[in-house]
Amino acid sequence: QVQLVESGGGLVQPGGSLRLTCAASGFTFVSVGVVMSWHRQAPGKERELVAAITTNGGVANYADSVKGRFTISRDNDRRTVSLQMNSLNSEDTAVYYCKAMVSWSRSYWGQGTQVTVSS
Repeated sequence: QVQLVESGGGLVQPGGSLRLTCAASGFTFVSVGVVMSWHRQAPGKERELVAAITTNGGVANYADSVKGRFTISRDNDRRTVSLQMNSLNSEDTAVYYCKAMVSWSRSYWGQGTQVTVSS
């Protein structure tokens, strides 16, 4: 079955960096139409898209709030997608989720990893 396992969350001071990684299994990772993405949900707020990348071609998109600070990448050989987060601030505090859209009708979510930005 499809599994998405996130890692790399934790506590970081404002201005610091973290790197999240999502390890994927159970589906064809490199294929036209497969999109891997990171989303986040802060307390009391709706889940929002942070960044997305196609596994076939590596086309990336970002939310305006993270442009220039976050970088999404994928390693097709290792079947992983990563989110490098720099210049973190308190507004980045949230649970971060990995999502795999394997077709227009099938998507899967990871369990989430907590990112807390605090001094």
